[in-house]
Amino acid sequence: MKKKVEILAPAKNLVQGIAAINAGADAVYIGAPLFGARTNATNSVEDIAEMVTYAHLFKAQVFVVLNTILYPNELEPCRKLIHELYDIGVDALIIQDMSIMEMDIPPIVLHASTQANNRDPKHVKFLKDAGIQRVVLARELNLDQIREIHEASDVELEFFVSGALCVSFSGNCYMSIAGGERSANRGSCAQNCRLPYNLTDGTGATLLSNSHLLSIKDLDLSDQLPNLIEAGITSFKIEGRLKDVVYVKNNTSFLRKKLDAFLENNEHFQKASSGRTFYNFEAEMDRSFNRGYTDYFVNKRKEKIGNWESPKSQGQIIGRLLEIKANGYVIENYEKLNNGDGLYFINEEGVADGTQVNIIINNIVVPNTFKPLPIGTKIYRNSDAEFNKLVEKENSVVRKIGVSLNFFETPDGFQLVAVDEDGHTSSASLSILKEVAKNDASTIPNIKTNLSKTGNTPFIVDEISIDFSNNWFLPISKVNEVRREALEQLIDIRVNEYHREEFQITKTDHPYPVEVLDFTYNVSNHLARQFYKRHGVKEIEKAFELQWDPGKARVMVTKYCVKYELGKCARFQRDTMGEKLVEPLTLTHGENAYKLKFNCKPCEMEIWEKDAELEFVDEDEQLEFESKKR
Repeated sequence: MKKKVEILAPAKNLVQGIAAINAGADAVYIGAPLFGARTNATNSVEDIAEMVTYAHLFKAQVFVVLNTILYPNELEPCRKLIHELYDIGVDALIIQDMSIMEMDIPPIVLHASTQANNRDPKHVKFLKDAGIQRVVLARELNLDQIREIHEASDVELEFFVSGALCVSFSGNCYMSIAGGERSANRGSCAQNCRLPYNLTDGTGATLLSNSHLLSIKDLDLSDQLPNLIEAGITSFKIEGRLKDVVYVKNNTSFLRKKLDAFLENNEHFQKASSGRTFYNFEAEMDRSFNRGYTDYFVNKRKEKIGNWESPKSQGQIIGRLLEIKANGYVIENYEKLNNGDGLYFINEEGVADGTQVNIIINNIVVPNTFKPLPIGTKIYRNSDAEFNKLVEKENSVVRKIGVSLNFFETPDGFQLVAVDEDGHTSSASLSILKEVAKNDASTIPNIKTNLSKTGNTPFIVDEISIDFSNNWFLPISKVNEVRREALEQLIDIRVNEYHREEFQITKTDHPYPVEVLDFTYNVSNHLARQFYKRHGVKEIEKAFELQWDPGKARVMVTKYCVKYELGKCARFQRDTMGEKLVEPLTLTHGENAYKLKFNCKPCEMEIWEKDAELEFVDEDEQLEFESKKR
């Protein structure tokens, strides 16, 4: 049996969710009224119900995000909301808080959010044995680690393949609380990682000023889909529940084509939904919001991934500045630009800057606001006016389900039978007195033409057969009527016959991989505590939000490394790093200051508040085992 592989797209709201389905998504994930990790992307139950109906028409799924940690007074409202979501046909919930596993809930499928920090085989296997049907893996994993997790458990695996990256291990970023008392685990991330910082060393010397030192590029694993499938991934997730509709359509369309190209030549896998999409634009991911791209760590650490100039969209490279003429720019590949385009570049002061194209005269790009730039400056387009206008149109992506029509005569008239690509069948009858056409010309071509006019329905006619015993004449209005009735029935039949997978959670007591949980496990209520205790955990620390000690806390652990970005990594850049940096390195933004601690063996960086008392171990001492290998 072929294994289904899906494109999973973000839905900020109903409109964008429908756009994602039309662009070829096999599933969408969408926020509920409460308890989602994006408080600015909530939706009413009514809108989600409409999203479910539309998605199920194409056999696409709808996953609702309930991935915040829960406080005790929220447990019952959350339980009630889960029942509502089940009743409207939602396919699965994406959760972080294990209290949901303790609730009296209907048999709805549960997915473990990446906020649950799913990084190792034992943890993932535990979740599967507890009843979780899919695990959204941590973004930091490489192909070998993904493969190891897949070999340890047969749970479905989902992985982000495009969009913004959280610099922290997911679910373990507490900078928003420390920097402004907003919790990322409660849906209110303050984006502290996108702020500018000064970097000083242990002597107090300033190494860098006003740089976005924790801001990293966006993810693009579109060329890695075959490798990820081989490693065990079956769902490719697009980040972006706060992005615009152009981003959603463009990214979904681009990845749909990439995945379809793989599926076309691989008999062991198949598309996870029905229908096919017709595109009225050429999808290119770098033509919508992006900060430049990285494959992160999927192929292990091999390149710098920071984008320190700006957290804003960089866009698509156009070319270098060749010449300045009359307050305008002569730019390589200027013919790609249009009036109204936004330009991005690094200015003479080394700061991210931009302007807008006013007009292009001959080969001179005249901006609304001229800014002097050095010859050779790289020019990017971060707002593509013509592209945005094209993609924003409703018909930029059109999704259709293939249908075959059989039109034949009956004793009292005619009947049309419609069979779609999934085998669903509808029929409509036409009671009418049969009348032979007055001329010899066959009526069948004209009837076929009108039967094939599916208009704004979700169908496209792939085949028509007509079985007449005579050259019967039929008014066009009657042909249209019978076609319309059959296709309207087929819509209802497809939605009503949709099969939703269900799974009833039952309480288990198999041992959790560890017996002591620190604050990074985000336990914030008695039901989550009850869940872990039943699975053998002996000590459980409160969630960070419930016990924050201002000034002294560890607020982040990350695979991203400032030393590596500076070319000062003793593990990977020893031959070229020059003198060691004097620790501790400190990041400051306004009144907030953070110490950096480097754990070289696991290749991780910790970020601590300024008053934390830390012991710093020299990297050579940490990497002593490496020296012995040399």
